[in-house]
Amino acid sequence: MANVSVDSIGELVRGLFTNSDAMKGFLQSLVNVVMREEVTRHLGAAGHERTADRKGYRNGTKSRQMNTRAGQLELDVPQVRDCQPYHPSMFAKWQRSERALMTACAEMYFQGVSTRNVQDILNKMCGGEISSSTVSRVAAELDEKLETFRRRRLDATDYPYLQIDARYEKVRVEGRVVSQAVLVTVGFTALGQRELLDWRVGDSESQDTWGEVFRSLKDRGLRGVRLVVSDAHSGIVAAMQRHFQGVAWQRCRVHFKREIAAKVSYKACREVLHDLASVFEAWERVECLRRSEEMATKWEGRYPKVAAMLRSGLEDCLTVLDYPQTHRRRLSSTNMMERLMRRLKARTRVVGVFPNRASCDRLIGALLLEVNDEWAVESKPYYNMKTEAAGVVLAAGAAA
Repeated sequence: MANVSVDSIGELVRGLFTNSDAMKGFLQSLVNVVMREEVTRHLGAAGHERTADRKGYRNGTKSRQMNTRAGQLELDVPQVRDCQPYHPSMFAKWQRSERALMTACAEMYFQGVSTRNVQDILNKMCGGEISSSTVSRVAAELDEKLETFRRRRLDATDYPYLQIDARYEKVRVEGRVVSQAVLVTVGFTALGQRELLDWRVGDSESQDTWGEVFRSLKDRGLRGVRLVVSDAHSGIVAAMQRHFQGVAWQRCRVHFKREIAAKVSYKACREVLHDLASVFEAWERVECLRRSEEMATKWEGRYPKVAAMLRSGLEDCLTVLDYPQTHRRRLSSTNMMERLMRRLKARTRVVGVFPNRASCDRLIGALLLEVNDEWAVESKPYYNMKTEAAGVVLAAGAAA
């Protein structure tokens, strides 16, 4: 802040107590000072400073407005040349997801969609109404980033494990509000790290829509997949049989428990789930199947559907027993995916009904990229792939 004298700072501060508009001038001066300091760090040198570490040169300023609660600030954004462009940190305050939410809300406003109180949402997030040109610019910027990420190659590493899940959002399609499936795929790398691989909005969780997901992943170079974890939706199972032949499937145990519980009365539910928990406590497949048959025999008289489900579906819940013991708890269910879906819902709930598929895809994608960035800097991998057993799995995946 060497370019601002103590006297000028004092004058600005005194004005805060004597002039109702002084806050705007104070903020305007402060932001301009911060940008000058930032560009000095960006270039590695102060103005007119000669140094071997200099990365570029100043190239004047560019006028730009910034809306704040104190009013519209007129700023002088420093420009640079012969180096990476300088982007003021305060203009990047909103994260991608917030910009996408702003766009979705604005689209509803301009299209006259009556969903909750869109005006209140815009006031809270944007400080007032936003223009259609701003909406178009933000949407184009987001779409480009999302499409680049969604089309990236996946052949730089193996992905031994995949987890897939879907949730539904309300979207206006051809004048009607309908439910649209949001299909999400997360992969786990050879180092055990989580990574968002794909998301898309479709009419349903059909074999065709999941087939498109799997086909796209393979076209982008997905390799080394040994296990897919999901619920037992028929579309997922059918698409896997066609596109992931030879890949093992783990049926989510949590979904299995819920389906069992839905087939019994409230009074019997606790005992039934206790019996099912004892089945899964065994670490050997033979013992699990033996306990399962005992449970089926016990409940067959009162609840034949429970017995039938145990005999036809429980073995798909035991695939995880063929994998490293330290991985089994997290591989046995899609709990991680459900936490992710709840996080998405907390943000999409604000919108209510999306005006179109593109708006839904944009907001979901921006939120997922935000999550993926968090995963990329996790201090510990989600799975420890350094164990001997995990090394066997990875070796098998590479051979496949």
